[in-house]
Amino acid sequence: MPSKIFKLKSNYQPAGDQPKAISELLQGLEKGMRKQTLLGATGTGKTFTVANVIAEWNKPTLVIAHNKTLAAQLAQEFREFFPDAAVHYFVSYYDYYQPEAYMPTTDTYIEKDAQINKEIDRLRHATTQSLLTRSDVIIVASVSCIYGLGSPEEYEKVNLKLESKMKMDRLELMKKLVAIHFERTNADITPGTFRSIGSKVEVMPISETFIYQIEFDGRIISRIAKVDPVSSHIIKEEKNIFLFPAKHFITDSEHLKIAIKKIKDELAGQLKKFEKEGKLLEAERIKRRTSYDLAMIKEIGYCNGIENYSRHMSGKNEGEPPETLLSYFRNDFLTIIDESHVTLPQIGGMYAGDASRKNTLVEFGFRLPSAKDNRPLKINEFEERTGQTIYVSATPSEKEKGMSDQVVEQIIRPTGLVDPEIIVKPVSASAGSSASTNERLFSRSSDEGGLGARPSQKAPRLLQQYPGQIQDFILEAEKTIKKGFRVIATTLTKKMAEDLSVYLKDKGIKAEYLHSEIKTIERIQILTSFRKGEIDILVGVNLLREGLDLPELALIGILDADKAGFLRSETSLIQTIGRAARNVEGRVILYADIMNESLKKAIGETNRRRDIQIAYNKKHHITPETIIKKIKDITEELEDKHEKAVSSELDLDVEIFKKAFTKDKSNKGKGERESIKNLLLSDEDRNRKIYEKIIKLKEKEMNKAVKELDFESAAILRDEIIVLKEKLENKVKK
Repeated sequence: MPSKIFKLKSNYQPAGDQPKAISELLQGLEKGMRKQTLLGATGTGKTFTVANVIAEWNKPTLVIAHNKTLAAQLAQEFREFFPDAAVHYFVSYYDYYQPEAYMPTTDTYIEKDAQINKEIDRLRHATTQSLLTRSDVIIVASVSCIYGLGSPEEYEKVNLKLESKMKMDRLELMKKLVAIHFERTNADITPGTFRSIGSKVEVMPISETFIYQIEFDGRIISRIAKVDPVSSHIIKEEKNIFLFPAKHFITDSEHLKIAIKKIKDELAGQLKKFEKEGKLLEAERIKRRTSYDLAMIKEIGYCNGIENYSRHMSGKNEGEPPETLLSYFRNDFLTIIDESHVTLPQIGGMYAGDASRKNTLVEFGFRLPSAKDNRPLKINEFEERTGQTIYVSATPSEKEKGMSDQVVEQIIRPTGLVDPEIIVKPVSASAGSSASTNERLFSRSSDEGGLGARPSQKAPRLLQQYPGQIQDFILEAEKTIKKGFRVIATTLTKKMAEDLSVYLKDKGIKAEYLHSEIKTIERIQILTSFRKGEIDILVGVNLLREGLDLPELALIGILDADKAGFLRSETSLIQTIGRAARNVEGRVILYADIMNESLKKAIGETNRRRDIQIAYNKKHHITPETIIKKIKDITEELEDKHEKAVSSELDLDVEIFKKAFTKDKSNKGKGERESIKNLLLSDEDRNRKIYEKIIKLKEKEMNKAVKELDFESAAILRDEIIVLKEKLENKVKK
C-alpha cells in the first residue's frame, strides 16, 4: 500500500448519506469499475464526498467542470480540503477568442483574434509542471483540457537546470533562455521574461510570480537567489533550480529540422493537388502563409499558430489524436466529471464543430491538411485516455447511468433538510385569480409605491400571457415575504422576465431581474441584496437554475411549467426545484395545465427523494433546520478597498510614503542610502515614485488574488491600477 499523498483537512465528518456514498464509490474503484455515477441531491455535499474518495483512493485526480466559474469554485474548495497538495486550475487562457475561419459564400476570411490572459497562462504552466514533478496533484479543469497542448516529453526534456558553481557565463544563459521561449525585457519583469543587470540575470519562471536572481563570477554561476519582485527582498538562497519552457508547443533543434522538412513536403504535395484541380488562388495562398510560418520557425523556433503544425512537431502520424493535458498524467489517475449531465455532452460535441471549420480552411488554402490534427479529442479518445471515472450530478442523464457499472445515491443531507414540497396549480384558473383579487392587486395606493388605481403598463400583456398564475404567484409570494423569506420566479423568456420584474415593482414589491448581461460584480451585489432582504423577489430565465446557495429562499414559482423545451425539461425542473432545498419551509409551485412527461418525472423523482429523507429523519429523530449562512458581500470589501486606494491624493501620499520610503531592515546600509536618495527628490519626483510603488504593490495583490482564484478581487484591483496609472500620467504631463 503506497504512502498517503493526500491529507484531507476539514472541521466536518461525513454525515447523512455521505459515509455510504464514500464507501460504495471506493468499493467500486477497488473492484476495478471503469465508470460510476454519484447521484447526489442538491445540498448533500457532493464535493466533500468526492474529496474523501480522493483522499482514500490516493491517486492524482482530474476534475472536469463545464465552465470556468464552476471550475474556480471547485478548485478553491479542494484547496481548502487539501492545503498541502498541489491543487491547480486549468482553463482556456483566452479572455477573448475568435477562431480562424473562412466563409466561402461571402468570401470572408476571419483571422484568428485572441487576447491571452497571462495569469491564466501562468496557472496552466504551473499545472503541467506539477504533473511532471509530483504525485499529490488535483487538477480542476474546464473542457479545454481535451484540446492540443504540445508534447509532455519535449516540454520536460528541454527544461533548463541551473546550479550554484555551475560553469556557464551570462551570455550563454541568455541564449538558453531565448531557446526555451523566454523574452528579454528592460522593463518590469513578468512570468516568462528575463533581464540582464550588470553581472546578474533576473528571470521569472513562466509558472511563478517570484524572480530568480542568477549572479555570475566570470564564467561561473556564483549565486542563485529567490527574490520578491516588488520589495526586492531575498526570499531564500537556492542551490539549484529548474526552468521549464515558456510555451507548451516546443521541440528541440533536431526534431525541429525534421518537422520543417515534413512541413515542406506536405506543402509541396498540397501545391500539386491545388494546381491539378486548377485552384491557383488557393495554391498561392497556402504557399505564402506556410513559407512565412517556416521562416519564423527557423529564426525563432516559433510562429503564431504553431499549434497547426503540432502533428509534425510531435512526430505523430496523420489522424492520430493530439497530446493534451491528459498526456501529462504519467501514472494511473482518477477522473471526476462534475455536473456530468452538462459536461459530458460538451466534451462529446467539441470535435465536430472544430473539424467543420478546419476542413473549410484546408479546402480554400488557408491551412495545410495537418492543421486538422490540431483538434480536441473525440469522445472515445477521451475515454481511452482517462482513468477510472466518477460522474457527479444531481440529475445524471440516462447516458451516464447506462455507461456506469453502478449508480451511487446520496439523497440524505447532513443537515436533515428535505426536498421542497411541490404544488401544481393550473395556469389559467389559479387560486386567487378572482375579480376581487385583481381589484386588490391593481388598487394599491401611491404610498405603497404602486400606481394607485392605474394598472401597470405591463399589466395587460402580462395578464394576457399569464391569465391567472401571475396573481396567484403574487399572493403566495407575499405570504412568504411576510415570514421573512425570499422568492424566485422563473419565466420562459427574457422579455417576460423583464416585464414581470417591472410589474412587481409597480405593485410595491422589491423585485429585481437577473440576466446574462449583468456583470459578475453586479450579479454578486444583486444576490447579496436578495439574501439581505433588500430584494424580496428575483426574476430570471435560466441563470437561476444552478450554482446558487440561498438559504433564505423559501418559494420558487415556475411559470408555464408545462411548456415543452430545454428550460422545462426533467433535468432543468429538478435543478430549479433543488434551489429551495436549503430552507425548512421550501416550496415550489408549478403552474401547468397539462401534466407532461417532464413534469411527471421531475415531480416523481423529487417526491421519491423527499419520502426517503423524511423517513430517515423520523427513524433518527432528526428535526431539520434552515441553514444559517453568513451573508458576506465581497463587493463591499472590494469597494472599500477601491475607495481607500483612490479617494484622494493626500491619503495615497501618506499611506504609500510609509511603504515606499521606510528603511529596509533586512539590509540596513541599502535602506539608509535609499532614504537619503528619497529626501533629495523634488516633490514631483517623490509623488511619481509613490504612484509607481503603489501600482507595483497593487499588481502584486492582483496576481495573488488570481492565483487564489479570487477573480472578483482581481477585477477591482485591476480597476484601481487603471485609475492610479491615469493619475500618474496626469502628474507626468504637469
